[in-house]
Amino acid sequence: MQKLKFKVESFRKIPNPYGIFMDDTKKKAPEMIFAIVDVRELPESIPTKTNPREQNMRTKVAGRIKDGLLSDHSPFFILNRGILLSAKDVKFDNTNSELTIFIEDETVHGNVDGGHTYKTILDYRDSLGANTKQFVRIEILTGIEDIFEDVAAARNTSVQVQDKAIAELKQKFNMIKESIESEPFKDDIAYRENEDKNIDVADILTLLYMFNLEKHDNREKMAVSAYSSKQTCVKDYTTAYDKYEDNVESNPYYKMKNVMTDIFKLYDLVETSMARKYREVNSGGIYGRVKGVEVPKYETKFKSKLYKKNMEHRTPKGFLYPIVGAFRALLAEKDGVYYWKADPIKYFEEIGKNLVGDTVERSRTLGNNPNAVGKDTGTWKQLYNNVLTQYLLNQAE
Repeated sequence: MQKLKFKVESFRKIPNPYGIFMDDTKKKAPEMIFAIVDVRELPESIPTKTNPREQNMRTKVAGRIKDGLLSDHSPFFILNRGILLSAKDVKFDNTNSELTIFIEDETVHGNVDGGHTYKTILDYRDSLGANTKQFVRIEILTGIEDIFEDVAAARNTSVQVQDKAIAELKQKFNMIKESIESEPFKDDIAYRENEDKNIDVADILTLLYMFNLEKHDNREKMAVSAYSSKQTCVKDYTTAYDKYEDNVESNPYYKMKNVMTDIFKLYDLVETSMARKYREVNSGGIYGRVKGVEVPKYETKFKSKLYKKNMEHRTPKGFLYPIVGAFRALLAEKDGVYYWKADPIKYFEEIGKNLVGDTVERSRTLGNNPNAVGKDTGTWKQLYNNVLTQYLLNQAE
């Protein structure tokens, strides 16, 4: 376990208003810690694998961060939004004003947001005047391992929003709009920045990304990024659009137009059927007690993401995505368009209980961690092979 130890000017821990421990487990609930740190004290070894953005230091934003840091009269810690870290735990030595941050797993612990700020500080703090002091605000979240992807997505919207906004401006989403023209959720999708809609177009792109046969053309290539990085899916769509702008028939997302609504209906079926399929494979089991599954606190039922069907439970995406992605095994290309070798809806009804059972069991072996399931390539491969095997058996019969 890595330890980052450094001096701080001030430190404050914000108690979780829901209590110290989570209701369904003995695990500590997430906590929020704030510290103000002299930029010269900031460690150089903070892991950055958790930050979904690449740091482009030639942008105007990076330039403004640099100017703010080197200013003699502006308080950097107030004008800059600071750095967000995820950590296993923190310890504070009040006597020495020394903070220790514990990093256990660099896939969920490290710099989550503020990567440009962190890199700017490391690059330019030695250029500060001898009598100039600047401070940076550090926010640390502990206990967010199970919801890390949601936190990272929520705190890293700027680049993603910019990509979506530009894509919408250039009408790059028209092929999706045309394909879903008859679907009830067609007006519920937010394509532009700050639209008050229920569905983010990035969520639509993550589902389509799983069935991009140009990107995932065999049983070894799994679309794990659909779960772990929305930005990767947005980028893949816009890159494909630009690459095939003069030859749209070769665009894998254009080839998908005949099966696109089937993918959305499949996702809705999986989302609304998880509890039913869990009971089919485990007659005495209670799906609501599976770690990560939510049960409504009041009488109001959950609604499925796209088609707004009533649900008794809300299933983590770490379960849903590998199951939905497994049905790529039934997709093929012919004459420049994608088609189903077999009906994915019928196949889910046939073997869905096995897919759900295997997914929940895999979560238990990974410490009852749906987030780990969503990022586990082995789970994606196992479920894909389950669908492929069933298809081959049916063909043989």
